[in-house]
Amino acid sequence: MKIGFIGLGNMGGPMAANLANAGHDVAGFDLVAPCPQGVTHATSATDAAEGADVVITMLPNGAILRDVAASVIPVMRKGAVLCDCSTVDVDSARAVAQQAVAAGLGALDAPVSGGVGGASAGTLTFMAGGSDDAFATVLPLFDIMGQKAVHCGASGAGQAAKICNNMILGATMAVTCEAFALADKLGLDRARMFDVVSTSSGYSWSMNAYCPAPGIGPQSPADNDYKPGFAAELMLKDLRLSQQAAESVDAPTPIGARATELYARFVEDNDGKGRDFSALLPHFAALGRR
Repeated sequence: MKIGFIGLGNMGGPMAANLANAGHDVAGFDLVAPCPQGVTHATSATDAAEGADVVITMLPNGAILRDVAASVIPVMRKGAVLCDCSTVDVDSARAVAQQAVAAGLGALDAPVSGGVGGASAGTLTFMAGGSDDAFATVLPLFDIMGQKAVHCGASGAGQAAKICNNMILGATMAVTCEAFALADKLGLDRARMFDVVSTSSGYSWSMNAYCPAPGIGPQSPADNDYKPGFAAELMLKDLRLSQQAAESVDAPTPIGARATELYARFVEDNDGKGRDFSALLPHFAALGRR
């Protein structure tokens, strides 16, 4: 396929490179990040989008997505698909999809899970919202960039799935870090705690696959001084999106709200910015009860 890729940062760059390495004709644009090897440099977002079969965006927020969509939709050929892989608010995802469909295009909101490592390795999970036809068109590209793609429903459903997933992730990582800090003060060895919890009813992805305690379980950012696989400020962004969505539909999310408060303090009032979201563990370990 001929692909336009807009947003070539830590996630988008490796995703675009994997598509190019698979033999697709990829034109990429980013205001700051360079084009990966094999990706043709486009001079603008519209330049990348013109004549493309699929335009993929990987952008920081809904406002930027709306601006980019307003510029590229008019130059895209009829029948092409606009596939946004950013994590944004549901309202922006639906508004962009409506605009694309009105212009005779297919549209997908398809945020990802798997982090920078998954983007580089081509093992991302895609959560897609949009029409069956648009999903079928982009599925071969999802298969290159990831290990799984789930069609979650109509426009906005992909973002809804991502927001719900990451609200669970933020809350479970926070309580996992709390539990390790509590275990320390109770005199329980961290390795013994991991051996128990990882095979008992408290096990979770945060414990078993991404353990926040260094030197325990599979290798994780905790073993690299908490350099981010998934930065704490990105978790805060996603948690805030979850609370925005919950408010819009009058859904009670007290634990999600509490996790949002914890990450806001960690990122904005402490040393969390630029660290992995699992760095809540040393943060909690240094605190007393208050």
